[in-house]
Amino acid sequence: MFLTSLYIDPGTGSMLFSIIIGIAGVAVFAARGLWIKLKFLFTGGRSKGNSADTMPICIFSEGKRYWHIFKPVCDEFEKRGKDIWYLTATADDPALTAGYKHIHPEFIGEGNKAISKMNLAKATLVLSTTPSLDVYQWKRSKNVKYYVHILHMPNDVTTYKMLGLDFYDAVLLSGQYQADEIRRLEKIREIPAKELTLTGIPYMDVMKERLDKMDVRDKKDHEPVVLLAPSWGVNGILTAYGSSFIDELIKTGYRVIIRPHPQSFTSEKALMDELMAKYPDSDRLSWNRDPDNFDVLNEADILISDFSGVVFDFSLVFNKPIIYTEPTSTWEQYDCSWDEEEMWTYKILPKIGRKLDRDNFGNIGALIDDCLHGSAAEDLARGRDLAREQTWCNMGHGAQKVTDYLLGKYEELTSC
Repeated sequence: MFLTSLYIDPGTGSMLFSIIIGIAGVAVFAARGLWIKLKFLFTGGRSKGNSADTMPICIFSEGKRYWHIFKPVCDEFEKRGKDIWYLTATADDPALTAGYKHIHPEFIGEGNKAISKMNLAKATLVLSTTPSLDVYQWKRSKNVKYYVHILHMPNDVTTYKMLGLDFYDAVLLSGQYQADEIRRLEKIREIPAKELTLTGIPYMDVMKERLDKMDVRDKKDHEPVVLLAPSWGVNGILTAYGSSFIDELIKTGYRVIIRPHPQSFTSEKALMDELMAKYPDSDRLSWNRDPDNFDVLNEADILISDFSGVVFDFSLVFNKPIIYTEPTSTWEQYDCSWDEEEMWTYKILPKIGRKLDRDNFGNIGALIDDCLHGSAAEDLARGRDLAREQTWCNMGHGAQKVTDYLLGKYEELTSC
């Protein structure tokens, strides 16, 4: 009876553990902050290094999966000989071993520990891809003057969870429609207007530059390669359709590559194990888990995916058609539920690809052929041109524009 009364269900236990870790993290960093202040006083303000000073410009990364977003910007800062601090929440982030002279990387712990430190960060300006600032655990530090958000793919900003960008001071964008979405939300919610700047998409610039330097693959007598690259979760193709869709792809006779989202191997491990056992690697089908998706995107002739950012990488950078599915879940918890305008993504997808659903996935071979060689091919090519125009500003110069903005904003914030 006594043991039963002490039982805590796993969900509550996990929550309590997170709270305890968070409180402990805050206590540790508060103590560290006090020590720094005392040290600063006793040394007359002559502290060595940067630990006791405000970081001029700081990048906060949730982990290594966002390194491709920040690397072009870090490269530009390094090229200009300008210092920037890079705080990451994964111990194996490539930034930590990149060997920069002017980029100062630091692993600040995982999960709540990293957030606790960011809550006490001391910087003039913080740049991050992480949404929901000042909504959940991540709070604005009283020692940070300005928070800047940079998008991690070229699509609607309203696909963030509700209030995702409301408390940032500025957002760096790649298309005017994104700015229009933010302004509509600000008006509806009656919140102050953020600074919005169209900078571009640095990581896509890097991909395009890399592609332009490669020899063009000879397409004559080339057997088409179909890449299935779904996201994870209830809207993912492998979750929604399972093995029946893979069977239909195999029937096309084309070579098939399956590249699940990395999170699928954690959150959907049982499904991945089942599918990989049922469909082992062969000369007609293979599984791809390369950390860098560039080579597999370059190899494929057509991409089949769902509501994932990879469709824009593939269609806009590699200039190839896509087949897509729409999400089956609702958007009630997302910012787009506040916006009466139809999302740009919904409007552009039919122009750059063809829709897949249960009614036509049994005829996937004909759908693929139409996208590659049929009447749809020219229309989709024109659609890709339109999409680039609308969502990829400053093509080839994104990193320079982001760096220009950050340095200019820093001068503005420190000249007062």
